[in-house]
Amino acid sequence: MDIKFINRSTNKVEIERPPGEGLLKFLYHNAVGKGAILPIVKRKFVSEWYGRWMDRPASRKKIASFVNSLNIDMSEYQKSIHEFESFNDFFYRKLKPGSRTIEKGLVSPGDGKLLAFKKVSDANSFFVKGKEFTLRRFIKDDDTADKYRDSSMVILRLAPNDYHRYHFPYDGIPSKSERINGIYYSVSPISVSEMFTEVFYENKREICRLKTQEKGEMLLVPVGATMVGSIHSTYKPDAPVKKGDEMGYFAFGGSSIVMLFKPDSFKLDKDLLENTKNKLETAVKMGEKIASD
Repeated sequence: MDIKFINRSTNKVEIERPPGEGLLKFLYHNAVGKGAILPIVKRKFVSEWYGRWMDRPASRKKIASFVNSLNIDMSEYQKSIHEFESFNDFFYRKLKPGSRTIEKGLVSPGDGKLLAFKKVSDANSFFVKGKEFTLRRFIKDDDTADKYRDSSMVILRLAPNDYHRYHFPYDGIPSKSERINGIYYSVSPISVSEMFTEVFYENKREICRLKTQEKGEMLLVPVGATMVGSIHSTYKPDAPVKKGDEMGYFAFGGSSIVMLFKPDSFKLDKDLLENTKNKLETAVKMGEKIASD
């Protein structure tokens, strides 16, 4: 399967070629890979072991080929290729000040491919038939699930070549993150198309409640994935934050951020909703407007 998405700046369909595309297809679409190898790969110790290897100085030799093969624009970042101490140091690299514009309204918390749903229940028409998405299993808190059952939902998927720090999409006061431990399925569409519910119900994730002054509370949920050993929060809980302030970062691998908010708080941009209805993600950058306030 091809991973198709909309380039928002050109409004044209493009195809994403993720690192390890062949391996992902083998693991999630081949009977042998899915039955014998995937149960090992998704286990926590595998991601943590690989994450530790990516912290070693020897892993630096992978950086140049990774950048070249995926056409990463290093002019946006604070360090050059040769200044990183390890592959992970490169992977959660920091942007240069001014590399992203923080626009009006509700903005994307990071770089990646985005899906937008007016209501949580709308997500069920996007993914595999018969695999219903329920907040109770995702959040694992009945009261919170009831509170957000009619909310709008945004899913931002970060591919391995994307900028892997994520930021607050609106001004507010964030709670301490509530951790939900789990395993590590890939969040690539190659895997999600087959195992949507498993990815969002079983992967490690953290829930942050962002209280805003005028728009009520929203949930921000970073979701880890294959070869992402941990989710690193960098903000101070219960202290005011501004839109665009850093919230945290992921170590090596793909990952996602799920946002939930009341539908009368923000009006999702029409193009994002239309692209999602057409079963296409939209490429966005951190700080780019995704909804009007």
